[in-house]
Amino acid sequence: MNSAILLAAVCSLQLGAQTDFSGVEKSAREEIAKLKIPGASIAIVQGDQIVYSKAVGTANAETDEAVRPEMLFRLGSTTKMFTASALVGLAVQGKIDLNAPVGKYLDFLPPRLSKITANQLLSHTAGIRDEAPMYGSHDDAALGNGIRAWTDAWLFTSPGKIISYSNPGYWMAGYLVEKITATPYADAMESRVFKPLGMTRTTLRPTVAMTFPLAQGHDFSDGTGKIARPAADNVSGWPAGSIFSNTHDLVQFVIAFMNEGRLNGKQVIDPKVIALMSAPHAAIPGGSNSYCYGLETGELRGVREIGHSGSRMGYGSQIMMVPEQRVGVVVQTNRSGATLPATIETAVGLLVPLGPKGAVENTPAMKITDSDLARDTGIFQNGEQRIEITARNNRLFLKRGEGKETELVKHGDASFAAGNGKFTMIAGADGKVEYVHSGLRSFARVP
Repeated sequence: MNSAILLAAVCSLQLGAQTDFSGVEKSAREEIAKLKIPGASIAIVQGDQIVYSKAVGTANAETDEAVRPEMLFRLGSTTKMFTASALVGLAVQGKIDLNAPVGKYLDFLPPRLSKITANQLLSHTAGIRDEAPMYGSHDDAALGNGIRAWTDAWLFTSPGKIISYSNPGYWMAGYLVEKITATPYADAMESRVFKPLGMTRTTLRPTVAMTFPLAQGHDFSDGTGKIARPAADNVSGWPAGSIFSNTHDLVQFVIAFMNEGRLNGKQVIDPKVIALMSAPHAAIPGGSNSYCYGLETGELRGVREIGHSGSRMGYGSQIMMVPEQRVGVVVQTNRSGATLPATIETAVGLLVPLGPKGAVENTPAMKITDSDLARDTGIFQNGEQRIEITARNNRLFLKRGEGKETELVKHGDASFAAGNGKFTMIAGADGKVEYVHSGLRSFARVP
């Protein structure tokens, strides 16, 4: 165990001595068994200290090696808060205007793309379609080469119209960091974010990550839970979801973020960066949550929380913070897209007074009206992703891509459910649905 981890363990005993965290480990072990997650690493922050750190399960299904807290996992989209931190930091230093057209900094962009702003990229309101290819080039030049090949066809709708989660939007945000610093994105993140925070084992480079203890990623897409081989890597997508890190390094960011940018007595993040990243920049349809910059804000049982989750082939992660009470939880797992929601809630509940658990909502189904039938039917697109809504026998049916058709059940004027999915209908000026929103992604009506 290195000195930093040992110090964290000592601080944990001092600050967390009055709190019984045994329920966190119990919850984690129950949850990884229930969700068939090989292993997980968990850390809890209170104030400016790590008060709990625990690894459970296996790091490698083939060798049965146990997970250890110092092991690296890949983050997935939790990476976005770090990319946002770098770009917003450049803005605070006056090196980029977040509300200026990005064509000012990337003069090769086609006309429509050149008009989007960094604010829109960071808040997912740029109108850029979504995709997340796992495999691609390993060369640093791939990020810029990919952006340079974009045409206006990457826009599925006009910038600024609606929020729609876009991994490619963060590719461009990361390339802005690269372009403005005249440094490869991975190196810019190292010098501007990781090093100041003391995140000594955090990297975007697989050939660096492999020199540290590493939890292997596991994929259950075929039901087997085998190690994901080959490991996913695509430099052109690094800014949206590819950081390697461990829970100890990640809590350095969490501590600084919740303590006005201070860590171990040093100012490591400008408080203006934290304020800009924390502010709601786009309301998410169908609820009360908002997207900030690389972070989503909402409520957990009456308490304001902010954070982000992530999924990368073989891995899942979540960082959740309660800034007012200066409590944060970091979870990393080695199963694609998996987190530990019940364990996170258990951990937060030990340190923050939470309201009562809400009853499971069983909103009764409402009758489909003639106006629903006229308003909601159509074809809606986001890049290669497609939703088709049709009417038949006074009922509405939804089909995603080549999938099976499912009946839409109405639960509110603009709220519907189909299978396990929830859909919000957003009408345009003509009264017809202009966008269908589901799972943070929007789909625009095809004329």
